[in-house]
Amino acid sequence: MEQATETINAGPAAIRHVLLDALALPEWNEAFLAIDGPDEADRGAHYALRVRPGFAGELEYTVVEPDRIEISWQVPGFREVGTWTISPDSQVTHTFEQSGPLATVLRPAYRDIATIRLARLANRVRQFSHAA
Repeated sequence: MEQATETINAGPAAIRHVLLDALALPEWNEAFLAIDGPDEADRGAHYALRVRPGFAGELEYTVVEPDRIEISWQVPGFREVGTWTISPDSQVTHTFEQSGPLATVLRPAYRDIATIRLARLANRVRQFSHAA
């Protein structure tokens, strides 16, 4: 399991907005090429997913709570379950676990990815906050 924590200088609502904007995930998560599905993410929402280097799969929001969002995605040979926990003071902890034969091969490439994802999330939240 990989894990990192960062305080993002925005309210929890702004952080949740970015995490629940599934169709915009490829704008700040470089693994995702394209996502197609409902505009509003909620628990059980399913999305068609394309990831680098072009694998097709599925993404699902498995938990959507005020302080926790869990996203599961998979492509052939790879599955990831990622959790984003948001505290009232905007401290965000991201954890993820990967499984499958492709995950075993890619494990070295995913070292420190939780930290990188949090930095990208923080940047996306800043962009969203400035545009609002």
